[in-house]
Amino acid sequence: MFNYPYIIELLSPKRSIEGQAVDHHLDRFADRYQRIIDVGLGLSIPDNPMGQPRMGALESIGLKRLQIDPNRIFMNLNTFHTKNELDEMLKKAASAKLRYILVVRGDGGPLLSKLEPKSIGGARSISTSIDLIRYINVEFPGKFITGAAYNPYKPLSFELKHMTQKIKAGAKFAVTQPIIGQDQSVDELKLLNIPIIVEAWMSKNVDLLYKSVGKKKDETAENYDPIDNLKALHAIYPECCIYLSMLSFMQDWHQILPKSIE
Repeated sequence: MFNYPYIIELLSPKRSIEGQAVDHHLDRFADRYQRIIDVGLGLSIPDNPMGQPRMGALESIGLKRLQIDPNRIFMNLNTFHTKNELDEMLKKAASAKLRYILVVRGDGGPLLSKLEPKSIGGARSISTSIDLIRYINVEFPGKFITGAAYNPYKPLSFELKHMTQKIKAGAKFAVTQPIIGQDQSVDELKLLNIPIIVEAWMSKNVDLLYKSVGKKKDETAENYDPIDNLKALHAIYPECCIYLSMLSFMQDWHQILPKSIE
């Protein structure tokens, strides 16, 4: 499904930025966006990560009049939007012929709206990623290829069951949370026979990784080297595209990424 070795995470500008700083951050977004495209890699734009309101993926792309490659751009979408916001984003994505949408439940916060479950066909007290995946595929049939997040830090039986439900709702690929070396939960995920994108944590700050996934620090991660881990993931999961989070844009990627890029 993915004919490139890496998908690089790119954050859009925060909405709290004002004045000329907005232009500066949009210019930086555009420069980084174009750099990823120029080297032939995939690009993923999170949706209000950590509950911080940010400009939308298509909003940022549109403001800088950037070209969209439907085969390489991943728009993330979570459940912290009004129904009108959600539908407007999906209509714009369909009009732009965007293909890939990574659906996650997302990080809520006091500055973000909550999607009413019944508005997208949900039956629980909160909207779930399963509800959102199903809604997208029902309301926009054939328009998008939806993917789902997979958390190897949750109990294996729970997460596999949850992923099976996401697949039934229309998920066609999975993106894991960052992993270090071989992970049994990811090995079990392979049995579901969908493309898997394995996430690699590209920062040496492994404490932040464990804090973000709610896990106590593993002694095996002492002296964590992101490049060594990336090489290990290539060896363990050679068939998988790798999602690079926290990758520095100050580095020469040709020097640090094991697989060749343009």
